[in-house]
Amino acid sequence: MPSYETISESRRFELATLFTILVANGDEQYFHPHPLTSHEAKKKVQYKGLDLYFLQISAGKLSGYGFLRGWDEGYDIPSLGLVIHPQFRGQDLGKNFLHFLHKQAKEQKAREVRLTVDISNKAAIKLYKEIGYQLQPKNETSLVGFIEV
Repeated sequence: MPSYETISESRRFELATLFTILVANGDEQYFHPHPLTSHEAKKKVQYKGLDLYFLQISAGKLSGYGFLRGWDEGYDIPSLGLVIHPQFRGQDLGKNFLHFLHKQAKEQKAREVRLTVDISNKAAIKLYKEIGYQLQPKNETSLVGFIEV
């Protein structure tokens, strides 16, 4: 079972490495909430604010990165984002991470969570529907989904 931790300086190199792997794997097409760079990893470990950033750890290794954000901008409904390391996909870690993030949102008194997904990201769409997200077109290339937490 994976564990979860807030992003910290001790995991900065691992987060930067994950970002590099995601870019090399072509995952920027689907996951692009911010630049996937070592500079951005540094910014995330130094972040102080209302938004929440987490790492998923499996067998002692960084297996995922996720967040709930929008509170800093004054939104009541946070936007959820997550990505699983390519080596850890297909093990239900995305589902586990979603449940963890929903619990965190609920603890922050959010009533629902939103996310955006590329219409060609079939695996993510299947997972989000399985969990209970109500998806609808956002634009020509994306769907937006909401779920009560």
